[in-house]
Amino acid sequence: MRPSSAGGLSGDGAAGSVADEAIWPRAVGLLFITFILFVMLSLSISAGVLVAFPFLALMMVLGLRRVPAAVAAVFAVFVAVGVPARGGIWYFERGWAVVLAGWFVVLTMRWPRSRFFPRALAAVAATAALVGLALMIRPGSWAVVDWLITEGLMRSASLIAQGLILSDPEAYTTAGLNTAYELTMQLGRLFPALLGLSSLAGLAVAWWAYVRLSAGSGLGLGPLREFRFNDHLVWLFLIGLALVLFGSGEGWTSGGGNAVVFMGGLYAMRGAGVLLFLSGGLTVFGFLFLVVGMLFLSPVLISGALLVGLGDTWLDLRSKTKAIAGSKS
Repeated sequence: MRPSSAGGLSGDGAAGSVADEAIWPRAVGLLFITFILFVMLSLSISAGVLVAFPFLALMMVLGLRRVPAAVAAVFAVFVAVGVPARGGIWYFERGWAVVLAGWFVVLTMRWPRSRFFPRALAAVAATAALVGLALMIRPGSWAVVDWLITEGLMRSASLIAQGLILSDPEAYTTAGLNTAYELTMQLGRLFPALLGLSSLAGLAVAWWAYVRLSAGSGLGLGPLREFRFNDHLVWLFLIGLALVLFGSGEGWTSGGGNAVVFMGGLYAMRGAGVLLFLSGGLTVFGFLFLVVGMLFLSPVLISGALLVGLGDTWLDLRSKTKAIAGSKS
């Protein structure tokens, strides 16, 4: 079995030429994935674990075919094991990654020719449901996980604050530090959404690496300009937004906020795909401009992409553009 551009198991030369033409949109996609994984690093969850376990699972079940894949598998073992620690977060992150990898491999074997994203999204949803059920069966388990995440965040924020104060003591006030700690606490409340997005990113990297190293193909992931998903998922975003605005309790508000952040990330990526499609691609200058913009104006760029992605749910801009171009020709 050989992976295909649709996330399946075969490919051809024509598809390869299309892949070459889509190199810059895919570079933007990898930039997005790297950004999400970096966010997870700040949450004390090892981003490498979310890549290593799915990659190893794919290798074990679907097989090793080339020497580079075997070398990568050995490296992935070291990343997956990491440095054993007594803290519960070490077990939580690896337990999550193992379940995630298992679901993704099962779904890949069941629907080998389906595209990557539906399988990845289903794997994340199934993992969240299973882990959530396990936490519900043992009362107090989620409180322990929440405490571990919050404690790790506060420790990281404290270390960063100490470093900044030492570098320039006059630039940081008590009010500013309190605001930073409040933002850190808010980030902890959004941990489920960020973990979900990072799990999708980890699966994307693992699947791309498996297809590339095992089959020698760069078609593991489709071009970003064609990225889309089921339009009915917009209801998850809208319901989450309603809970944030009108929720009667902290639990409902927190759940709504996580739904908004998770789906907002997906719609921002969809919006980026629409913009790439309409612009005809991304030049070197455009790519550099995007990198600089993400460094200094990331909230503006992400919000704009989010609005475009949401609008595409009803307008289907890419299909209309293709229809207009076809009528002119």
